[in-house]
Amino acid sequence: MTRRSAAPADGSDALFGLEALHAPDQQGAPTPATDHAPGDTFRDSDTARRLLPVRHIYAEPAAAASPRGRQILRRFPDAQVTEVPSHWGIPGLHGNEGNVERWVRIKGETLVLGVRKNLTARPNGRSADWIAPGPSNGCALSCAYCYVPRRKGYANPITVFTNIDRIIGYLGRHIARQGTKPEPNQCDDTAWVYDIGENGDCSVDALICDNTADLVHAFRQWPTAKASFATKFVNPDLLGYDPGGRTRIRFSLMPPQDARLLDLRTSPVAERIAAAADFLDAGYEVHFNLSPVVLRPGWRAAWAELLRHLDDVLPERVKRQAAAEVIMLTHNRGLHEVNLGWHPTAEEVLWRPDIQQAKRSQNGAVNVRYRNRVKGEAVEEVRRLIAAHAPWLRIRYAF
Repeated sequence: MTRRSAAPADGSDALFGLEALHAPDQQGAPTPATDHAPGDTFRDSDTARRLLPVRHIYAEPAAAASPRGRQILRRFPDAQVTEVPSHWGIPGLHGNEGNVERWVRIKGETLVLGVRKNLTARPNGRSADWIAPGPSNGCALSCAYCYVPRRKGYANPITVFTNIDRIIGYLGRHIARQGTKPEPNQCDDTAWVYDIGENGDCSVDALICDNTADLVHAFRQWPTAKASFATKFVNPDLLGYDPGGRTRIRFSLMPPQDARLLDLRTSPVAERIAAAADFLDAGYEVHFNLSPVVLRPGWRAAWAELLRHLDDVLPERVKRQAAAEVIMLTHNRGLHEVNLGWHPTAEEVLWRPDIQQAKRSQNGAVNVRYRNRVKGEAVEEVRRLIAAHAPWLRIRYAF
C-alpha cells in the first residue's frame, strides 16, 4: 500500500513505551528526548534538507505505527509512503542493478523504517568492547569504500529502526550484567565501550529523528559504560545532548585530497577537525579514526600534511585526551562492481589487485585487503608519521 505521510490522528507525541526503559535489571532509566520545535535545530536547516530531501519512505507497518515512526513521518509530511513486509529485500530497491546509476540520489531521497528484530551485543575488543544493536543501517553519505552496502545490493539508503525503546532496554540489561570493568584494555581504562553506530553514522541519523539523542541520554545514566560512534558529518545539534563524558565521538579523518575523491557528501575534513574542541567542551570524549588509509602515489606526504595540520590547530585540551584508531583500507569485489557503475574514478585507488589479497573479516565477510607485507610496512609508516608530526596522539590500535 502506498500513501502520503500524515500526523497521527490522536496527536500523540509520545516517543517511548516506558515499560522497556524501566526494566528492574536496568542501570537507570533513560529520559526520552522530546521532539524539537521546527526551525530551532540544525536538522531543520537548508543544509540538512539538501542532504536528506526525502521523497519516498518504505515502512514496515509496525515501524510506521510506532511513536518513533510517527515522529519521522511528521518530519517528512510530503513523502510517499509504501508499506513493505520487511526492511530487507525491498522489491525495486535492493538487488535492482538499475539503481546503481541513482546511487547517491537514492541515499538522500529514500528512507526505510523497520523494527530491529536482532537485539544482540557482539564482542569486539578493537574499537569497542561490544558492538551494540544499532539504531540504523545504511547512510546518506556516499563513501566509496563503505562496507555496509555490500549486503544490500545496488542501493543503500538509511534504514531507521523505530523500536529504540527496546534497543535501549536491552542495552541497559546487558550493561548491568557486565558489572564493573575488571581491568583496563585498549577500548577504555574503566568503562565498557559500546559502538552504537557500526552500520551507520549517528550524526546523520540525528537529522531524521531522536534515536541518537536517546542513546546519548541513556549512556549518560550508566556509570560503567560508554557509547562510541565514528562520524564523517558535523551535526551541531549533538552539542546540546549533554553526554556527561559517557559518549565518545570519533571523527574519521583522511587527507583532504583523498576525501574529495572518496568521502562524498560528508563534512570537509577541516570542518571535522575544527569541531573537535566544541564537542569536547560539550561533554564528549573526542577521538579520531585515521581511516581508511589508502595506499596510492603520494600517500605518505598527504598523511604527514594532515597530521601537521592536526598538531597546528587542535588546542591542548583536545590533544591531552585524544586517541586514534588507524585502519587500513578493506575493499570488496561486489562493492567494486557497484562503484564502477557510479564512481569508477574512485576504483583507480581502491581496487589494487597488484598489492591486495583476499581476507575473511571479523564479521565473516570475504573481502580484500593489502597483502601482509605491504600492510605491515604501511602500518609502521603511519606510526612513524604520527610520532614525528603528532607525538601527543596515542594510537589505541592499528590494523
